[in-house]
Amino acid sequence: MAINEIVRMHEDLERALAKPLEQRSWIMVIDTRKCVGDHACAVSCMAENVCPPGTSYRKVFETEHNSFPDLNRFFMPANCQHCDKPPCQKAANAVTKDAIIKRGDGIVEFDYAKLAKNKKAGDAAKKACPYYAIVEDKGGFYTDNTPVMEPYELRNFFENGRTLSRGSGGLTGTIRKCTFCGHRLESGMLPACVSTCIGRAMYFGDQNDPTSLVSELLKNEKTWQVKSELGTNPRIHYIGFEDRKNIAVGTPITCTECHQ
Repeated sequence: MAINEIVRMHEDLERALAKPLEQRSWIMVIDTRKCVGDHACAVSCMAENVCPPGTSYRKVFETEHNSFPDLNRFFMPANCQHCDKPPCQKAANAVTKDAIIKRGDGIVEFDYAKLAKNKKAGDAAKKACPYYAIVEDKGGFYTDNTPVMEPYELRNFFENGRTLSRGSGGLTGTIRKCTFCGHRLESGMLPACVSTCIGRAMYFGDQNDPTSLVSELLKNEKTWQVKSELGTNPRIHYIGFEDRKNIAVGTPITCTECHQ
């Protein structure tokens, strides 16, 4: 078994892809002790998914706990929770059938064409989501009103099994969100945010595999899920809250506590 966490997650991914899709159960684990707040995950997500101007599928919230002299300030990355009981799905599908589906591997998938065609369905989904995880593609580009439209804004990209392009205008008016980088998973790659996190704060894998790193973390760490009291059953698990008070002061020991 690989010692390096990234290598190990790739090994976990390889085993998961050898199984039928319905036998996989993708989850993400985020260690709040390790996030340094550099927003690399959000930037890589924007680039990977050609996000509309001013949006990203990921946010890094700045959070404070307690007050002076015990103030503890830390960062909390967040994205679509891929709920097992997604409120967005129920709301949107009440307007447009199968506008949002729940895949067998746990990923919540949007049908962009249906959601663009019926704005009421998209608005209902956005209103129902308690995680502020849904963004709207209002058209427009970062390089509008400049001498040259940059190719990276017009390039093809891949989501939900489809080849897409913002340049065609087909996504204007639809709502979009994190896909767990399903296209990367099928190619044997980890989600872009996990691969680019310099603090190694994020872990991804198959919860149905008891030997996977994410399964090990769930077993050995105390976890917390955002707004789980709503009954949404989110697939993002946070760890590290209990230990933050012990590593609040930056020292070399603090670094080796978290990082390889």
